[in-house]
Amino acid sequence: MNIRANARVVAVLGPTNTGKTHYAIERMLAHRTGVIGLPLRLLAREVYDRILALRGPDCVALITGEERIVPDRTQYWVCTVEAMPVEIGADFVAVDEIQLCADADRGHVFTDRLLHARGLHETLFMGSDTMRSAIAALVPGVQFQRRERLSQLSYTGSKKISRMPPRSAIVGFSVENVYAIAELIRRQKGGCAVVMGALSPRTRNAQVALYQNGDVDFLVATDAIGMGLNLDIKHVAFSATHKFDGRRMRPLNPDELAQIAGRAGRYQTSGSFGVTGEARPLADEVITAIENHEFLPVRKLQWRNARLEFGTVARLIASLEGQTQNDWLTRARDADDLTALKTLVAQPETLDRLTGPPDVRLLWDVCRIPDFRGISGAEHAGLLTQVFEFLQGAGRIDTDWLARNIQRIDRIDGDIDALSRRLAYIRTWTYIAQRKGWVDDEKHWRGATRAVEDRLSDALHDRLTQRFVDRRTSVLMRRLKQKESLVAEVNDKGEVTVEGELIGRLEGFRFRQDKTDSPDEAKTLRQASLSALVPLFHLRADKFYNAPDTEFDFTEQGGLMWGDTAVGKLVKGDDAMRPQITAFVDDEAGHDVAEKVRRRLQHFMDRKIAALFEPLLNMSRDETLSGLARGVAFQLVEAMGVIPREQIAQDIKALDQDARGMLRKHGVRFGQYTVFLPLLLKPAPTRLRLVLKSLAEGLDEFPESPPAGLVTIPHLPEIPTAHYNMSGYRPAGARAIRIDMLERLADLLRACDSRAGFEATPDMLSITGTTLEQFADMMQGLGYAAEKGERVKVKPAPAPAKPADAAADTVEPPAEGDDDLSASVTPDSAPADTPDAEEAAQATPQPQAEAPEEQHEVFYTFTWAPRPRRDARAPARKPQQDGRNDQRKSQGQKPKGGKPKGKKPENKPRDYSAGPRKSDRIDPDNPFAAALMGLKTKE
Repeated sequence: MNIRANARVVAVLGPTNTGKTHYAIERMLAHRTGVIGLPLRLLAREVYDRILALRGPDCVALITGEERIVPDRTQYWVCTVEAMPVEIGADFVAVDEIQLCADADRGHVFTDRLLHARGLHETLFMGSDTMRSAIAALVPGVQFQRRERLSQLSYTGSKKISRMPPRSAIVGFSVENVYAIAELIRRQKGGCAVVMGALSPRTRNAQVALYQNGDVDFLVATDAIGMGLNLDIKHVAFSATHKFDGRRMRPLNPDELAQIAGRAGRYQTSGSFGVTGEARPLADEVITAIENHEFLPVRKLQWRNARLEFGTVARLIASLEGQTQNDWLTRARDADDLTALKTLVAQPETLDRLTGPPDVRLLWDVCRIPDFRGISGAEHAGLLTQVFEFLQGAGRIDTDWLARNIQRIDRIDGDIDALSRRLAYIRTWTYIAQRKGWVDDEKHWRGATRAVEDRLSDALHDRLTQRFVDRRTSVLMRRLKQKESLVAEVNDKGEVTVEGELIGRLEGFRFRQDKTDSPDEAKTLRQASLSALVPLFHLRADKFYNAPDTEFDFTEQGGLMWGDTAVGKLVKGDDAMRPQITAFVDDEAGHDVAEKVRRRLQHFMDRKIAALFEPLLNMSRDETLSGLARGVAFQLVEAMGVIPREQIAQDIKALDQDARGMLRKHGVRFGQYTVFLPLLLKPAPTRLRLVLKSLAEGLDEFPESPPAGLVTIPHLPEIPTAHYNMSGYRPAGARAIRIDMLERLADLLRACDSRAGFEATPDMLSITGTTLEQFADMMQGLGYAAEKGERVKVKPAPAPAKPADAAADTVEPPAEGDDDLSASVTPDSAPADTPDAEEAAQATPQPQAEAPEEQHEVFYTFTWAPRPRRDARAPARKPQQDGRNDQRKSQGQKPKGGKPKGKKPENKPRDYSAGPRKSDRIDPDNPFAAALMGLKTKE
């Protein structure tokens, strides 16, 4: 480069956040032409975008290893240091981060620019003040400008990541470390952006935008952020203070730590730095050096001979390995390009292709293709060999071969690691496409490789965001931080969205947030969302309070439902008929909402009980009931309308006709087995009775109500008899029969001769809805003996109908016993030998025509054989007497006490089975009692 006599060389040195890069851009734009070299492709892209915005796209070029944007009227060249065009004679030349002259890998490139890159009018070197002595010794006539940091940088010690302040950057030195930290921050803080040197500019810019616009408050990065990236960072935390430099693990020098820590604080805003995770606290002398920007000066710069000889491969390698006599310079270790060159020339087939200096120069250009893929040296050498053979043979890389390799990479499926690998691979082909004269249709292949990189970059950004950013939480936290009111909405499905982000579901008045990966993340999301839900709870409570009762219901386990949503439960109260309510309302909704929900549910239950138990409540409020009738009414209310008769047998016996009549007005039926209100046997009252009784008795699990319409249900031994009674059924053998149907059956049984024995009629089977076998088992459960027999089945013959009075003469007289339980003799009574009864017809076989063979049928003969039963309040029988009775029954004799002789003892327990008893009294519960009394009077 030609240098004018008045050309100015200036070294602008100082710590980070001094505006050095900004100053260089201003100086370049003050000249007609200029070149600026930057240490990273990312930073080059950032500076290019800034100049592009100021001067337009027609005069600004971008040249990096993988990008080449060169307009026809280019005035300003923004490049990576390796790609700087140093022979174009620009008026202005600048090199940023000049302290990288001491870097073991790339230092020789920066040193070459320090020694040889000059502008026609002005040259700037920007970097750390540690380069002052070296620059002064190597650059004659250089001027120095010292720039002080615009803000203060201070050490804050060690902090856990969970306590990291917003707008922090956590630095790691490996991909695995960066990903682990990012995952932890997502769980605890809602998410973070990720910046690494291996990212493409497009991905890096998209990630930085997440951080800069406030979508996330945290940045996790490698030491790539130390190279001039201007971000709004307040605190930098080191997760480690050692790094792998490609050859070994080594501690970071104080000036390297300062380069990264200096990203904290922007312009005049002070910043801080510290450590986190497993990083040990920094030593006092290191802290002092970073805070005061005082570091040891650079004593040696990495150097490699730039005067290369291409006569032969041996001479090329010798020139690359040349030594220097300058005390400030030291020969750099073999770089990747020199290592690749030595590998290729060791192959005889490659060496045979080198016929002259042009081939040697071409081979050197091929060896300078970076190993972006990071694969083994042998694989990279194989790629270089193929490229060299194409170029040395046909002069161009084979188009089909290039297309196949690019097509294999052009996929956006896979995880972060897969996309990162493809991005590294496409960078190799992008680099190849940028070389002039290497491919046919350079414009096409540059566009094609750039398009693939953009697609992969966008996909990688999406994967990074999906994995490391909980957008819901980050949006909510940002709005809360800005103290803005959040707007929550609930759709018909109960899905809650806040600011357009789905955060969970509202089940009644309890918020169920979406599942999260960790408790920390769940806590953050709930904290961010509940403030938006408070107004929603109040609006929902108003709608709930004004909803009709038809929208509410109770479950068989005492739950209270609003539609399909549980909103509360019943709990035991002082009165079994008035249970208390526990509302399911989140504490964050407030006491007013909870109380409004509780009151509405209490109103619903009060009205439900009043409607379903109206006959029972009316009876409890009837002031005309007095004495024993009021006592019986009280017991019925306590039992919620269904009570086994043996439990109150003495009270029922003591009731006079007037008292019975008053109770019957309220719907009470005095059945042979149960005293009950028939209206309360319907499915709805039964379901409610089971819930209320279970609450009152403190059951952990409530019995379920039987399906509606079933006359009998299975009798399970593990279920208490009381549960069947509450359900309106009475156990009898293997099944339990509904108590109203049992009373109808008892009416039929009174007309049968239970001493001589009788068979089941079709009416009996129809009433119970059972088979003959099931009916026999049920009858045994009711106190009858069932004797099984078999006989020849005969076809019944028609019999002449008997007059009604004749039929009545066949009915056995009522059995002696309790006045309520004596048999009813009415014209409507069905005699045992009516033509309708199949068994009766079978009992009197008629002559039949000859049949090929006889058919047999099974039948049962039922006789009264009850087990002694007693009033629950009566004194127990002596075990000796019970034992003798059992013995007599085993011998086929009737037990003593079954039929009294003479006057009945006063203390003998009453038996209320369905067996017939002879009595002169008319059953006052019989609807034909008055008519029968008249008939008896006439007799």
